[in-house]
Amino acid sequence: MAHSPKRKLFLDLVLSLFRLNGLLVAEGDRMAEALGLTSARWKVIGVVALAHSGVTVPGIARALGQSRQAVQRITDVMERDGLLRYENNPEHRRSVLVCLTDRGQEVYTALRAVQDPWAIDNTEDVPLEELETGLQLVRRLIYKFDR
Repeated sequence: MAHSPKRKLFLDLVLSLFRLNGLLVAEGDRMAEALGLTSARWKVIGVVALAHSGVTVPGIARALGQSRQAVQRITDVMERDGLLRYENNPEHRRSVLVCLTDRGQEVYTALRAVQDPWAIDNTEDVPLEELETGLQLVRRLIYKFDR
């Protein structure tokens, strides 16, 4: 069992994903720096932007696989910086909705202008099928561990 080829491949995959995560965070920090953001703030602004009608702090935390407290600290700073605003949540009195301000939407648009060419450039030599297979595997593992 300890020498199972699947075990070794899986552990190699895990280590590679840790390495990739570190590289992606560094890339995100580099791309967002000109806008005064970090990759952590970029991730939050992205989740909020894609939600369109606001999302709760616990919802952001679930989407990012982070603690609610860590996301709350980031959203509080971004709210003070004028990128986000809190709105009453008709579904839940104690869990407010996090929404983009006009300035937050402008920053998100500027981030997309950097991110989209970066994504295209970095996948130019990767076949679409490989990207689809990789995404399917990562989502399957997320589902398995998130239960």
